[in-house]
Amino acid sequence: MNSKLTLYINKTIIEKAKSYAKQNQLSLSKLVENYLSSLFDTSDKQTKRISPLVENLTGVISLESDEKETYHDYLSEKYS
Repeated sequence: MNSKLTLYINKTIIEKAKSYAKQNQLSLSKLVENYLSSLFDTSDKQTKRISPLVENLTGVISLESDEKETYHDYLSEKYS
């Protein structure tokens, strides 16, 4: 069952959200519902710590094996 909800949000944020929803072929209501639903989804604890946007971007860039090693070496040196 759906219910009406009134929100007061910065106009710029609303415009950006409408644009994002349109690009992703969603209604603004569905976008907000999906986001709020993701906050309460306890089926996967790790997903709860990752925003839906970041989760969607996971795996978009694939690195070659030697690129991964180079990056690993860089991080090891930086944080040791």
